[in-house]
Amino acid sequence: MAIHDTTIVTSSPVGQHLEKIADTDQVSYLMFNKKKINLVAKMTIGRSTDCDIVIDNKLVSRRHAVIQKIRDVFFLKDEGSTNGTFLNGHRIPNDKYVKLNNGDKITVGSFNLVIS
Repeated sequence: MAIHDTTIVTSSPVGQHLEKIADTDQVSYLMFNKKKINLVAKMTIGRSTDCDIVIDNKLVSRRHAVIQKIRDVFFLKDEGSTNGTFLNGHRIPNDKYVKLNNGDKITVGSFNLVIS
């Protein structure tokens, strides 16, 4: 093995862990109204001012949806909204958790939020 083939990534557990963390498919934020919003353990989306992401629109329920981290994966759940929550153009079932992936588009009312 040549010296340049041995790196911290290939030769140590710490390096291998750091390589996994740097995975580009990992979801960490969403884009809404040209703003980058960092995702945290649980975020509520709705018209109510006590939601984490407030969307002031009549098509949006007061507590419309929630994004929740379960283990190291983010999921989307509709909170029984009147007009539904859509993921990549498909309505998600009420009270079911749907896994989010990098590049997914969440539609709430007439607003889009993009997962990155």
